Amino acid sequence: MELPEFKYNPNAYKLKIIKKKNIVCEYCGNKSEYSYDGPFYSIEDIEKICPWCISNGSASKKFDGEFQDAASIEDCKNLDAVEEVTKRSPGYFGWQQEVWLSYCDDLCAFIGFAKPKHIKEHMADLEEDLENSGYGDVEELIEGIEEETLGGYLFQCLHCGKHRIHIDAD
Repeated sequence: MELPEFKYNPNAYKLKIIKKKNIVCEYCGNKSEYSYDGPFYSIEDIEKICPWCISNGSASKKFDGEFQDAASIEDCKNLDAVEEVTKRSPGYFGWQQEVWLSYCDDLCAFIGFAKPKHIKEHMADLEEDLENSGYGDVEELIEGIEEETLGGYLFQCLHCGKHRIHIDAD
């Protein structure tokens, strides 16, 4: 079967949020060569979910869970996007509380874990987010990410291509 793609987390396989690992999915009971390795907010402790049960929303529905905490999604008018990210998209692990950013009245795609080179490459787009992060000036932020005392989470608008960043401390 072809692996599902995720509009709001297009790099889930490359980032190993969904890893190649043999499991039996706790929702569908099928054997899978792929296993989700990200946050799942549910009363039950669910550890083995295949990407198909994420994509079709069945795991979220059965376990009354979310892959992204809805309260940590930046203000977004597109409620279908919010539902897709919380119920049908792989989340990502942050150091504290994960945040999902928005732009152009829609949620952005999570691109990956930012490195200093990403910040420098997209500085024009990221400057406002960096200045508003509360973690010092841009040079201090880049140094913190390089030294791994800060985490950077890179997003990109699906409409205009603008990059955004969320900064987190350990």
